[in-house]
Amino acid sequence: MTPNRRSFLAACSLAGVASPLLPGILYTLAVQAQEAAETDQSKPPKITAEMIDQAAVLAGVGPFTAEQKKMMIDGLVDTNGSIKAIRKLKLANSVPPAFVFHPLPAGAKPPAPQAMSPHSPATSIPEAPARIEDLAFATVGELGALLRVRKITSLDLTQMYISRLKRYDSKLHFVITLTEERALAQARAADDEIAAGKYRGPLHGIPWGAKDLLAVKGYPTTWGAGGFEHQSFDEDATVVQRLDAAGAVLIAKFTLGALAMGDKWFGGRTRNPWNPEQGSSGSSAGSASGVSAGCVGFAIGSETLGSIASPCTVCGVTGLRPTFGFVPRTGAMALSWTMDKLGPITRSVADCAMVLEAIHGPDGKDASVLAADFRWDPGFDWSSLRIGYLKSGFDPPEPLKLDEAAPNETPEEKKKREEHNAHAVESRARGDYDRRYEAAALDKLHAMGVTLIPIELPKLPYGAMRDLLTAEAAAAFDDLTLSGRDSLLTGQEVNDWPNSFRVARFYPAVEYIQANRARTLAIQQISALFEGVDIIVAPTFSNQLVATNLTGHPALILPNGLRGSDAPKVVESGMGGPGTPVSLTFLAGHYRDARLAAFAHAYQEATGFHKVHPKLD
Repeated sequence: MTPNRRSFLAACSLAGVASPLLPGILYTLAVQAQEAAETDQSKPPKITAEMIDQAAVLAGVGPFTAEQKKMMIDGLVDTNGSIKAIRKLKLANSVPPAFVFHPLPAGAKPPAPQAMSPHSPATSIPEAPARIEDLAFATVGELGALLRVRKITSLDLTQMYISRLKRYDSKLHFVITLTEERALAQARAADDEIAAGKYRGPLHGIPWGAKDLLAVKGYPTTWGAGGFEHQSFDEDATVVQRLDAAGAVLIAKFTLGALAMGDKWFGGRTRNPWNPEQGSSGSSAGSASGVSAGCVGFAIGSETLGSIASPCTVCGVTGLRPTFGFVPRTGAMALSWTMDKLGPITRSVADCAMVLEAIHGPDGKDASVLAADFRWDPGFDWSSLRIGYLKSGFDPPEPLKLDEAAPNETPEEKKKREEHNAHAVESRARGDYDRRYEAAALDKLHAMGVTLIPIELPKLPYGAMRDLLTAEAAAAFDDLTLSGRDSLLTGQEVNDWPNSFRVARFYPAVEYIQANRARTLAIQQISALFEGVDIIVAPTFSNQLVATNLTGHPALILPNGLRGSDAPKVVESGMGGPGTPVSLTFLAGHYRDARLAAFAHAYQEATGFHKVHPKLD
């Protein structure tokens, strides 16, 4: 970007209509006119009334009178350098905006923190297997029980998991960096402490993996993106520090789709252990794949809009997306300051709860985190809870309507229509097949003695509010777009970040604020649902996914069975098909994560789907 353009954008910022009139468009139009006339490039480009008309169409404002446009031009050509001055600051990704988002409706408060009772050890200790690798798919609870009584060592467990990571990475592509030296030192220290009677709790000695948007001192933090392969930070992320304090052993930094989108990163595509021909989904790609493949005890992922829910579904593992503002994001890559959440990916709900116990609570740095209570009680009597279900998400869909031939349809139009219809039919067949698992989940809940209360989400334009995420992401990676380094990212298609960041620069500030005001309504109205029910059961990919990410409500995503051999097949780039997992999601009110975990744990224990694992060899 040239100094002239910066000056021009600075001038636009002074005009009262600058944001909705998209000064970037005006600048582009002006430069084209200027170059055509071969005018002096050292002067600010000339803005005309016609250019304002064109920009106004894209901004959805106007029309303006000739006199209004004349007054606007005077402001738009002002040479003040405010935007240029801010850009000179070179704001790092870690610098948040001056506002802080909290998802609680007015007047609501999180549960008051209470003194935590020491974690009670497991009542039964499993037998140590003859081969340490037979514990590859054990839960954190099982591994912790064996470590506590020294039937196994953290060093042996760590070496076993590191060996599996090395063995399966060529098939699944889930590791960016092995932290082997750090891990072995931690494992030896854990064994020494446990032997000396200094047991730190259920995570002590457990090997884990971090999504590579968490900073770890002494190792690269790549964000999965080309151009960032050698990036490093001088301090561990808060979550890493807390897991260190809990005695957990970090053995790997796992893949994520570039800048937290999808499963494609600078080294390839992370794969699904149930079907390595398919991707793992993302963006917590390596975290879900690694846990599913039995290569770590647990992992940390992040979600802004489905990045825990989607890979956990595809890879058949359990994920907890905590209430927004429960876990500090200090030291994590920022994508959307008002939507980013860090959470555990594990093999069971109980494991998620144990990890959340260790990582939640304020750190004095992430201002969005409130002091709230989380006390995991696996024996909680959930029978008194009121359970709702998202009725429309479980109902059969409307009859499928296919596109009909238009009059005088060309051969190309016919081919496109037929392809579209074929895709619609295939998609419906997959959806119809998967609904049998959703119906079975409701049947199982009834069998557990649950009386299900039908509910519906408030009718609000949740999809329209998604632009909040893209606008914040474009700001978080402003320099990437302005410098042209976005060309280094793996994805360059219409839905990938480079194009999305460019489009977001034309999202008016006024509309960003209006979307946040609509979001306030969503928070109020969805929170009101939890006055009538304690838990909501929903299909994972129903409209709740966007809505509750916007409102910051917690979610637990559980494996809910495996598709049979009769499942509709999918193309290579698609997800699903025979032998792959499906999931179910449970939701709760803000900061009711412990209650959510207690009920989801009961359902998981009643179904046992989390005990089924992929065969990798």
